[in-house]
Amino acid sequence: MKCFVYIAIASENRISTYALDSQTGALAHITNTELGGAPGPLALAPNKKTLYVGVRSTRHIASFRIDHATGDLSPTGTVSLEADPCYLSTDRKGNFLLSAYYGGGLIAVHPLHKEGSVGNPHVVWHKTAPKAHCVLTDPSNTFAFLPHVGESNAIFQFRFNETTGELTPNQPPHVSPEPGVGPRHFVFHPQKDIVYVSNEQGSSVTAYRFDPSAGTLSAFQTLSTLPEGFSGENSCAQIHITPSGKYLYVSNRGHDSIACYATGENGSLTALGQQPTEPAPRAFGIDPTGSFLFAGGQPSGNLASYRINPNTGALTPLEVYPVGKQSMWVLFLQLPD
Repeated sequence: MKCFVYIAIASENRISTYALDSQTGALAHITNTELGGAPGPLALAPNKKTLYVGVRSTRHIASFRIDHATGDLSPTGTVSLEADPCYLSTDRKGNFLLSAYYGGGLIAVHPLHKEGSVGNPHVVWHKTAPKAHCVLTDPSNTFAFLPHVGESNAIFQFRFNETTGELTPNQPPHVSPEPGVGPRHFVFHPQKDIVYVSNEQGSSVTAYRFDPSAGTLSAFQTLSTLPEGFSGENSCAQIHITPSGKYLYVSNRGHDSIACYATGENGSLTALGQQPTEPAPRAFGIDPTGSFLFAGGQPSGNLASYRINPNTGALTPLEVYPVGKQSMWVLFLQLPD
């Protein structure tokens, strides 16, 4: 297997492409793809043939065809927007692109053409609340969730029509955590009906039970991402889970660490401590084998790599790579040789 890594570097208006050695975790730079503005979120089509980029500074979504031999990106189109997208994801079948808008406080859905480019006009352009931050459909492709941080402090729940792309509010239309929590990003457990959410303002992670028939969430556990006694300022950013579902990780900006957790049989979490990393680690990612974690320091311009212990979930530091300041996304593409 071969693996490419795409990193969105907002300070230099580019996406950097690397090759990952799946045995050692070493990265080798391949090329840079220049953009017309600062990239933010990245998303991959389910067929792995197209990469989608939210260009926040110029308010558009760009699509690129991926060369499976070299990892190179070739532009296939752009769609202009009325707000800047902070998160992109395709539905599970790759027919629609969903997007969340922090400043706009909304959710959108665009159709995808057969060759992968983004269609226009949009199917959905729906106002929700300020500071929407993430959107994903569930494994059945029947429901979608949209967390909001800050004063909105809610996770909106939708029914998703995989044929038309339409979204309709579910019942109840949203879940409201305790004040000041600020749900930001989330992941589905790969084998269980559990959703884990990183809480930006709360510096915590919450485990929710997911009802796959009703499409609703109910919280059952919240744990801090910080060590006991820490009193400095901090906010959480991204959250990722290993493909095995055994280990979960959340990035701390302020404490400048990756909080580590083990998942139990019932989906509950056990805190494993924090791994110090680069300053303000907004973006990080786990490779498709679950062997390595890469965390980008926004102000340092470095990407730190770690080996994930398959027995304990502990992170062992490997190398630090100068990739450029304001790394906004780390995305992996694994392909057969």
